[in-house]
Amino acid sequence: MSALEMDIAGLEAFLARDFPQVDGAFVIEALTEEELVVRLRVTDAHLRPGGTVSGPSMFALADVGIYLAILARLGPVALAVTTSCSIDFMRKPAAGVDLLAKTRMLKMGRVLAVGDVLIFSEGQAEPVARASMTYAIPPG
Repeated sequence: MSALEMDIAGLEAFLARDFPQVDGAFVIEALTEEELVVRLRVTDAHLRPGGTVSGPSMFALADVGIYLAILARLGPVALAVTTSCSIDFMRKPAAGVDLLAKTRMLKMGRVLAVGDVLIFSEGQAEPVARASMTYAIPPG
């Protein structure tokens, strides 16, 4: 049996059904047992003065990435919630391109899940941000 309970199609259907406010903003590019890659389709709504992607948009990408990686392992558990996040903004994202988040789970416990995210401007080798996130998993 695979360690994954949901595939890309199932995750995308879950987002569309339970989180219609983000439907279309995020696209799952890849999913394996080791990594989930999700794209933020950057629009003018994600930009801050100076033409760079805003910190809240990068946080949202990291948060959605880890959430989807958790759901891929647990199944559709809508009530899993972020309990902690530390994010380092390391470089200015490239203008006019999408962002890609490469997520990996470090620990999947009964109560807590811990993951790491590297965010890249599409086409760039160096990450623009790094996040460490902890989620609480609801009982049952």
